[in-house]
Amino acid sequence: MHAHTLLCRTSLIASAVFSLSATPTFAQTATEATASADDGAIIVTARRREETLTNVPIAITAISGEQLANQGATDITAIADQAPNVTLESSRGTNSTLSAFIRGVGQQDPVSGFEQGVGIYLDDVYLNRPQAAVLDIYDVERIEVLRGPQGTLYGRNTVGGAVKYVTRQLDDAAHFSLRGTYGTANQADGVITASTPIGNGVVRVGGSVARLTRGGFGTNLTTNQDNYNKNIWAGRGTVEIHATNFFARLSGDYTHDRSNARGGHRLMIGAKSGAPILANVFDTQGGLTSPRQDVEAWGGTLFLEGHPTDSLTFRSITSHRKDNSSSPIDFDALPAVDVDVPAFYRNSQTSQELQVLYDKGPIHGLAGFYYLNASALTQFDVRLFTTINGFTAYTNADVRTETMAGFANVTFDLSEQFSLELGGRYTWDKRKAYILRQNYLGGGSPVFGGAGIAFGAPSTNFRGESAFRKFTPKASLAWKPNSDNTLYASYSQGFKGGGFDPRGVGTNAPDLNGDGIRQDSEVASYLSFRPEKVDSYEVGYKTRLFDRKLSLNLAAFHADYTNVQIPGSVACTVSGLPSFCGVVSNAGKARLQGIEAEARLHAGGLTLTGSLGYIDAKFLKYITNIGNTPTDVAANRKIQNTPAWTGNVGANYGVALGEGRVDLGAGLTFKSKTYQFELPNPYLDQPAYSLVDASLVYHARGNRWSIGVFGKNLTDKRYVTSGYSYISVNPTTGAPNLNASGQPIPTLGKEGILTAYYGNPRQVYVTATLNF
Repeated sequence: MHAHTLLCRTSLIASAVFSLSATPTFAQTATEATASADDGAIIVTARRREETLTNVPIAITAISGEQLANQGATDITAIADQAPNVTLESSRGTNSTLSAFIRGVGQQDPVSGFEQGVGIYLDDVYLNRPQAAVLDIYDVERIEVLRGPQGTLYGRNTVGGAVKYVTRQLDDAAHFSLRGTYGTANQADGVITASTPIGNGVVRVGGSVARLTRGGFGTNLTTNQDNYNKNIWAGRGTVEIHATNFFARLSGDYTHDRSNARGGHRLMIGAKSGAPILANVFDTQGGLTSPRQDVEAWGGTLFLEGHPTDSLTFRSITSHRKDNSSSPIDFDALPAVDVDVPAFYRNSQTSQELQVLYDKGPIHGLAGFYYLNASALTQFDVRLFTTINGFTAYTNADVRTETMAGFANVTFDLSEQFSLELGGRYTWDKRKAYILRQNYLGGGSPVFGGAGIAFGAPSTNFRGESAFRKFTPKASLAWKPNSDNTLYASYSQGFKGGGFDPRGVGTNAPDLNGDGIRQDSEVASYLSFRPEKVDSYEVGYKTRLFDRKLSLNLAAFHADYTNVQIPGSVACTVSGLPSFCGVVSNAGKARLQGIEAEARLHAGGLTLTGSLGYIDAKFLKYITNIGNTPTDVAANRKIQNTPAWTGNVGANYGVALGEGRVDLGAGLTFKSKTYQFELPNPYLDQPAYSLVDASLVYHARGNRWSIGVFGKNLTDKRYVTSGYSYISVNPTTGAPNLNASGQPIPTLGKEGILTAYYGNPRQVYVTATLNF
């Protein structure tokens, strides 16, 4: 069934249901619910209905827009500083592509064909690709981080958890606000937000425009461009209908990021040129400038909600999103054309979700249907001109996804204190791929304006499809002795579909039946990888003590992670020529277990916050071929982007000053050693480190205006967040093989690739707001 046909039918059904609604009241919006929680309880929608944070039997971190503003948070990655066992980072060469990991599950490869392990949601719409998923923080109501598999209510690719970015709904008063920021590296941000009711307030309109800029933290010494700069235009617009029998919201957003490509910092001397290691880790020397770095993303969503009775709610969420990116990735970060990778990413998705909610007496239930039709096209050259003059390996990976799911989740109040939650989701997931790899001589491929001429048959010319079906259950039992305490035990399962390696080399497929012919089925088997699954068991305790001045949330979890998908690429030989090959494996299984604690104490003008996460993440089985022999190397592999310890402590003291209020805040974030890949790398793996932040904010009476000074990473710590490595290593232990000079030995290109990307250095900036 075509996507537009399905959307038309479901929208007509939804409209018919809403037109029959005749209830005299409209359920509270999240904004209204938060405002009415005068006892300080935080309202969240982790289970697709409004509940207090204390009552939800899920490990969840929720941070309000006001808290984010007081901390000077700039984008969604800042949430990882406060949520235990969570890693959110901008991916290597861009500001906008997101790498996300929760409790040891995630994915950092942005190429089409590989799916995320953490679901990112913008107002309940799943973002299918990581490009443009680093959402800048403005006009936000709150951000929720759900830890552990969320397969029943949130579906595919939430095997590690989900991050929900919730924008503000409009109230029935006119508002106009200005926010401006200036700081380190000529950071200059401006945000304009306005909203107003029309007539009697049933119709409300609003929007925001953001201009976010910053100079570089370093310089590309070859092109003289700023490195790690920021150049973004963004905006959101909303039209809402708040009627007595239904709520409708039509929203759109647009982001255009024209920041320069982020160039990496070399950690080894150039093997051919002798180029030294630069003193400033934010400087680079990459010479690739075409195509220009450009990320453009936009989308629209229609949310409808109707209430035919007090106990029944119907919802429809219809969305279309699209993003296009061009990126010049200079792997070796040197002027020579030695593993230069110009790339295009073009993604599109259309989704429809229908929900029916029932809430009466002891039964609180939700059932629904979800449909997604998505395409992801990745095109890139790998230019190895210093290896063979003018040699390019071009890849075209066009992956189409169609998925449908039916789900239900019901909570039964067995008594005033005990409740049982049961849920399940059945997912049908279809992947269709066209993968082409073609070699060129004399320059780059024509796709990127190169003068290269195709030679030889394609090393991959594959068309194939696979379908995956999976039922993912959930169950939890909660005991609430009173409104301030919740103890729970839960089981949940997460699932991520399989697919085809977009960088795979079909000509390297083994002749499985020994007939001397490489058949399509043998190529398909070679390029395929299987679905992965997580079975998670969790116990938790949430409490509010001392007249609700202290909030404490504790969780312990154990997860069995099977058929772990591990994408990657290595240097190899294709048809007798040096090249690179995709290597994707279902490594076997891993064990993920740990504890988490979050606390908040409010006493007078003082607020203390803190979180602590520990995870024992370990491969139990990891099969790889060493010398054509399948070998279990689990003892020598690590769970990437998953530090064993994460934590933060923060303090905020507010005191009246004149007719306003001053808030003084400080915080410290800690992460233990982080492995960038499964194979340990002594150059790229980041040792334990801490970051210190501080803020001083003055709020005028009635919050008419405010001005604040914010300091981030005040100790100016240098820490690696990602990188590339193509050097010779021991295949079992990962220990680097060194040459006679004690330098790493290149495996791809002549200069050697050992390139790191770093988190932001010390930043100090001033932010002022005006509200009318």
